[in-house]
Amino acid sequence: MTLPPFPDGVPARAVVDLDAISDNVRALREHAPSSDLMAVVKADGYGHGMLPAARAALAGGATWLGVATAAEALALRAGLGQHVPVLVWLLTPGAPFADLVAADVDVTVAAPWAVDEVAAGARAAGRVARVHLKVDTGLSRNGVATGDLGAVVERLAALEASGEVRVVGVFSHLACADEPDHPSIARQATAFDAALGVVEAAGLRPEVRHLANSAATLTLPDLHHDLVRPGISVYGNSPGPLLGPPGRYGLRPAMTFQARLASVKQVAAGEGVSYGHLYTTTQDTTVGLVPVGYGDGVPRHGSGGSAGPGGPIAVGPPAARRVLRVAGRVCMDQLVLDLGPGATDSPGDVVTLFGASDGVPHGADVPNAQDWADAAGTISYEIVTRLAGRVVRQYVPTEGEGAS
Repeated sequence: MTLPPFPDGVPARAVVDLDAISDNVRALREHAPSSDLMAVVKADGYGHGMLPAARAALAGGATWLGVATAAEALALRAGLGQHVPVLVWLLTPGAPFADLVAADVDVTVAAPWAVDEVAAGARAAGRVARVHLKVDTGLSRNGVATGDLGAVVERLAALEASGEVRVVGVFSHLACADEPDHPSIARQATAFDAALGVVEAAGLRPEVRHLANSAATLTLPDLHHDLVRPGISVYGNSPGPLLGPPGRYGLRPAMTFQARLASVKQVAAGEGVSYGHLYTTTQDTTVGLVPVGYGDGVPRHGSGGSAGPGGPIAVGPPAARRVLRVAGRVCMDQLVLDLGPGATDSPGDVVTLFGASDGVPHGADVPNAQDWADAAGTISYEIVTRLAGRVVRQYVPTEGEGAS
């Protein structure tokens, strides 16, 4: 990817490589060649833009799309311009089931209360509701509990017999798939098989069974079933440090986050930098102001100073690039870099918080999202997803050209 020109008057941008998303989906399909693939585009496509990411994923061979909320599902269906199965899984009482059913969105039953609301939505919409039953196999989060499963399945079977719903899927979610040897994986797989037995005993014949997230798609082929549901890996990030870098799996990061230096000035030795003076200069030096902060999605835990090194940022042209650490507290709208004595950096110069090194993702001289996650004590998912709306998105290829 060749990065486009930095827009005039814009302090920060996130460049999204749509071809990378398409290529990542192709690579993921190679890891699960016998299964359909649902690209998860919730949370605005993990911060990459829901609709552009969805189109790029479909261009790469995704056969389903998945989102968390009703609003996401309806916006996706309205804006996509093509028909593809869309599943929504995180719904609350009073959700717009009739609108979802009318829009041909697959809805999830993850708790007993949802059965009757889905049926009412189907009647109001005047069409059969496509339902996926989510079972809790050990995550203790969203999903029908084992003790409620029999009654929920019995009720769904009755509604399918009366023509109000069609149970097209059964799924669950793994707690520790990013730790391939974790004993909970086998327990959850066994619990999922048991739940499928309950469903089949009731006479239901779902089209798709799905359990595998990104980590399981890449490392646990026995759990691929009919459909895999990768999320973070669609965007070229590894599901976790224990699994190794994304390149190991043929993935490349799709997002590059950059800003322009707002000012450069001299600061004497012994001066405190930013709120709380976490960082104190050790020599006469040059500091640069980067106009992004936690209001833009830069984690405040990426502050640097007495408590440890801050988040990494690449500074300077390719021939003289260096990776520096945030000096002092990350503020709402800005952060500071100690550029070093004699630095020749100037206001307007571009710095890269994470992403591509002159078109080469995860170049040795440019930090990646995992580097920032390590500095902030979090995960790469949060780093890319939290970028705020005021960070301008640029798409390569330009939207309208499509993704290869």
